Amino acid sequence: MYVIRNTMYAKPGHGKDLVEKLKAAIPHFEAMGPKNLRVLTDAVATTWTIAMEMEVESVGTYFDILEGRSKSPGLGEAMKGYAELVTGGKREIFKIA
Repeated sequence: MYVIRNTMYAKPGHGKDLVEKLKAAIPHFEAMGPKNLRVLTDAVATTWTIAMEMEVESVGTYFDILEGRSKSPGLGEAMKGYAELVTGGKREIFKIA
């Protein structure tokens, strides 16, 4: 089992908008198989840091999800315009011990 953490740095004043988009996307991601999705906001981190975490059975499952994103019209609609809200980000993959 793996935890995937996608961390994004929102443009000033757009953190709330990004959180809303990520929360709206959760049901669409869940339909593709990951579990325990959640959105995190910074408490003591770089300002306007937003992360989305999910658990998957294998790294291959995660890459299948990435490939399947374009086939989910609901996900595309939920995430429409998110790139205009961020300055960058990173992805981390952790194996659950």
